[in-house]
Amino acid sequence: MDINQLISQYGYAALLIGSVAEGETITLLGGVAAHQGLLRFPLVVLAVALGGMIGDQLLYLVGRHFGERILQHRRLQRHQHKIDRARTLITRHPWLFVIGTRFMYGFRIIGPIIIGASRLPPRVFLPLNILGAVVWATLFTTLGYVGGEVIAPWLHALDQHLKHLVWVVGAVILVWLVRFALRRWKAKRQP
Repeated sequence: MDINQLISQYGYAALLIGSVAEGETITLLGGVAAHQGLLRFPLVVLAVALGGMIGDQLLYLVGRHFGERILQHRRLQRHQHKIDRARTLITRHPWLFVIGTRFMYGFRIIGPIIIGASRLPPRVFLPLNILGAVVWATLFTTLGYVGGEVIAPWLHALDQHLKHLVWVVGAVILVWLVRFALRRWKAKRQP
């Protein structure tokens, strides 16, 4: 079984599961797969929107039940002013915050928890969550599709040896980055 067949067979499930947890990278890759004809664009948007909506709904529920305890954690104390500003924005403009949380760097996980802890009613959160998930999924899938349009001719024109060279260089860079990260981590742990 080749990679294209695997993507065609399990791609939508992978997109749904991947977008529950992470999001943007998975969605962009789904758009590229749609451009390559391995997946259908509308179904990619649907799978990614559903996964994103489920993920945010679960985090919202965590926030409703455990939000205050989570937000009082000592690791979040230094960000308390940001959390307070977010709560004010949720109270004043819930539609803006619920939809916008998907697009705010650093708020992808904590945003729905803050929303749940702020006691925004589920009847308000759910439709805004669905709308935000559809807008987000459409935007990032489209970006992936356009990205596939831009890079596809370039990738097809590359010689097979050059592809291998790119992978080797990428692997060397990855190993170097891991090594660098481990050195920094060890240096921070030593007194």
